[in-house]
Amino acid sequence: MQPNNGPGQEFDPVRYSVILQKNPREIVMLRGSGCAWRRCRFCSYHLDFSKDTAANFALNQQVLSQVTGQYHKLEVVNSGSFTDLDEQTLLCIEETCQKKAVAQLHFECHWMHRDAVAAFRSRLAQKGISLKLKTGVETFDRLFRECYLDKGIDTDSPLEIANYFEEACLLQGLPGQTKESMERDIETGLAYFERICVNIMSKNNCPVQPDPAVIRIFQTELYPKYKDHPRIDILLDNTGFGIGAKKPGGNTCYE
Repeated sequence: MQPNNGPGQEFDPVRYSVILQKNPREIVMLRGSGCAWRRCRFCSYHLDFSKDTAANFALNQQVLSQVTGQYHKLEVVNSGSFTDLDEQTLLCIEETCQKKAVAQLHFECHWMHRDAVAAFRSRLAQKGISLKLKTGVETFDRLFRECYLDKGIDTDSPLEIANYFEEACLLQGLPGQTKESMERDIETGLAYFERICVNIMSKNNCPVQPDPAVIRIFQTELYPKYKDHPRIDILLDNTGFGIGAKKPGGNTCYE
């Protein structure tokens, strides 16, 4: 491992997939300079990064070449925020959208970068591209989110968060969560956001680990209720969208 390049170059996961259900779209997992927050006690996604801008662009260009535009929607994830992507990659994304008639672009963004949202939204709008931003709220219980998860969102107002982001990710299956708390988060997300994505915690090397008993509660009492909801994506596994999965003979980013 090169000490200044991050471990991203050692991984070779699947970086392109197609989501067929509910909100059909293509999805790509690009590589950036790394999440600027990097303090979430449950997250190892930030390990997929490199400080080598040229290498990142070469990889991202190859991944973006697989986009077909078949659903006119593209989701871009990069184990961080859109602000972590180099300018060449951003231009390549815009060019890909224009060439492939992609009219709607989905990105992820941490709360700490909310002041960059308006300019980025305007930049894409000038190219005829609609931006949908997703942020990892994880839970609307601020005490749990900040004292246990260390998420870095300094507001307890779902409305304030929704002023910047159209979509929210929730993290469930954690110690201390209950049926009532998980359901409350889901209903709050639906009340304030266009779409939500419920992620069930997967085991990794971070301090916060999944609670099998809580996951069973979700699977038996909440999953049947929400699995067909058109505005909810549910990932029972963190590679459920097809990206990040291990290639034959390769390593997944998230182990």
